[in-house]
Amino acid sequence: MTRKTDDILSRRKFLIASGAAGLTGLAGCTENNSNSESEPTEASGGSGDSEDSGSGSESEGLSGDINVAGSSTVFPLATAMAERFQKEHSEVNVNIQSTGSGGGFANYFCTGQTDFNNASRPIKGEEQDQCSNNDINPVELKVATDALTVIVNNDNDFIGEGLTVEQLKTIFSAEEKPTMWSDVNSEWPEEEIEIFGPTDASGTYDYFIEAILGEEGPGHRQDYSATEQDRTIIQGVKGSKFAIGYMGFAYYSENTDAVQAVAVDNGDGYVEPSLDTALSGDYTPLSRPLFTYPAKESLAKDHVAEFARYWMENSTSKEIVADEVGYVPLGEDEKQEMLDKLNSAIEEAN
Repeated sequence: MTRKTDDILSRRKFLIASGAAGLTGLAGCTENNSNSESEPTEASGGSGDSEDSGSGSESEGLSGDINVAGSSTVFPLATAMAERFQKEHSEVNVNIQSTGSGGGFANYFCTGQTDFNNASRPIKGEEQDQCSNNDINPVELKVATDALTVIVNNDNDFIGEGLTVEQLKTIFSAEEKPTMWSDVNSEWPEEEIEIFGPTDASGTYDYFIEAILGEEGPGHRQDYSATEQDRTIIQGVKGSKFAIGYMGFAYYSENTDAVQAVAVDNGDGYVEPSLDTALSGDYTPLSRPLFTYPAKESLAKDHVAEFARYWMENSTSKEIVADEVGYVPLGEDEKQEMLDKLNSAIEEAN
């Protein structure tokens, strides 16, 4: 992955750490912070220029608030886009909260409190029903591709090349629930497995179940340290030789000195998580699409519609999506498909 200047890396670490703080008291969250609510992130001038501004004469003089909740995985990408948009439209205030995909849908978006919900998995049927019951119509827009990343301690010297999908299933399954590494492989240490991961309000949690455990399987074990704060997962794994966890690739990419990523074997050999392996499709089954969902009703507001267009028009930007944030950008055809869907929704909203 191309590295930017120290300024950009420091800003990215701040953005992701800020997003990890999120809100407390949400469905499925287990962490408690001293503040009951996270500070909204207000973009204040991003570094570099976007490839397509998406602004024109019809968008001059935009003003108003845009409220965004949802996935901690999508948070740094949403923030990078909002920074640039606000640089061009200083009277627009974009407030972004990291709540987890499910927490955002249930507590904010489907209750009509936010204009967008970011998600690291598609909206669920029950969430769609909740939105419909409140006369909210979400518009699904793909914004990038992620490589969900399994991490272990830097001193872990026993798993060798990596872990197979079957071994991951054994470790995280609610049915098997091994307590020792030797329960997974008899040649591994007779030491307790310490597990860190996202809560069940997280799209990352949901996707891990889908990809590794199977939707019809026994489910995710619950005797682990669950948090919506990615930095807490990093700290937990960094603190124990026998720890394991998982998260989105972007946050791992900012902490490569603290933990190590695990190569995963889905039957065709061990593959490291990276932008290249996610793009090529070699990193299976843990590469995944990322989404944002604007409410069609909010798209009737010019400043909301223009921000959505801006995001989609820059979804192919290597500079923003790959180099700065750490995800795979959309291809040109995907971008046009999303723009067509978005523009149709804006027309219907008006």
